[in-house]
Amino acid sequence: MFHVKPETLADLPGDLGPRLDSFAEILTRWNSRINLVSPRDLPHLWDRHIADSMQLASLIPPGGVRLADLGSGGGFPGLIIAIATDADVTLIESDQRKAAFLREAARAAGARVTVLARRIEEVDIPPVQVVTARALAALPQLLDWSSRLLAPDGFCLFLKGRNVDDELTSAAADWHMAVSRLPSRTNADGTILKLGEITRARHSERATGS
Repeated sequence: MFHVKPETLADLPGDLGPRLDSFAEILTRWNSRINLVSPRDLPHLWDRHIADSMQLASLIPPGGVRLADLGSGGGFPGLIIAIATDADVTLIESDQRKAAFLREAARAAGARVTVLARRIEEVDIPPVQVVTARALAALPQLLDWSSRLLAPDGFCLFLKGRNVDDELTSAAADWHMAVSRLPSRTNADGTILKLGEITRARHSERATGS
């Protein structure tokens, strides 16, 4: 059942375990009304979604940094990061029903978040230090969205699958960036990408009129 936690989440500090339990319970209730995760994924909610998202929490600098999560959907990874860290998290989700879920789940889990029910390209917020996303879009599109939200010294954390090499090759045609890769602890085919010093290639700037 979804209450069974993987080993990586067996000994959570303080009240983090109960707060994540609250999140899991409310997601399960809402999932019968709106598609937050696949019904066949519910028995694997902790390892396939929560633990996967929790990997990013240890990579978030302390001190209440500003973070924007793109396409937050069922709360992965942005709401999980908000529950586990002191980051000031903005969840961007254009689907009004999913945005309502995110607000309710954040209240239940005691997470400090701002939920923006808008399309990513329409969002206007102060620059953030970190941008996150999971299972949302290919890397070139993620970089296009993220570049306008990031502070100059900011970085992106993206959870990627087996096509990560192809996505990096595609993105390199239009973007310069410093790339760090970390293996996923929850998915043998997964990779955590940490991308900094992101700038658009000059030929791409001319093509887009930037």
